[in-house]
Formats: sequence, structure tokens, C-alpha cells
Amino acid sequence: MEWMIGFAPFLMVIMIVWIVSRAKLESRKLKYTASETAEKAAQYVGQIKSLEDRVAVLERIVTDSGYNVSAQIEALRDVRRVEDEGAGVMLGTGNRERA
Repeated sequence: MEWMIGFAPFLMVIMIVWIVSRAKLESRKLKYTASETAEKAAQYVGQIKSLEDRVAVLERIVTDSGYNVSAQIEALRDVRRVEDEGAGVMLGTGNRERA
């Protein structure tokens, strides 16, 4: 039992060293995670900026007074209807010019 009393200070020193080393390791892990997270956030900011620029261009195209989106959509619907229904006028192929 007396040997345990003499051994206690050594155990305390070992525990203190272990606790300090664990704290340093955790601190390094936190710094690494923080820097990695900051790097990813910077990449996301760049991607978001790029997407915002693209949306702004699309908004300008759609709101431009010379760009008539609805008329073009209707024209495409008309072409598709003509193709689907077979409507339209057949051109006479017998009266072609010959070169």
C-alpha cells in the first residue's frame, strides 16, 4: 500500500501530460476543420456569384422589350400543331424547275 502512495505523483504527472496532449490534438483538429470549412465556403460563394450572374443575364433577355417570348412560344406551338395534325398545304412537286 505504501508503494501506491509513492507512485501517485508519477501517475498524476502522466495524466497531466496525457490531458495536455489530448487538448493540443483537439485544438489542431478544430483549426483544420475551420480552415477546410472556410475554403469550401469560399468555393460556394464563387459558384453562387456565377449563378447570380447567369440569372441576371436571363432576366435581361426575358424582360427586353425587343424579345417577345410569348410570341415565339406560340409560333412553336403552331408549328408543332401543323406537324401533328398534318395541316398545311402540300406543294406541287410535279411543277419543279429543272436546271
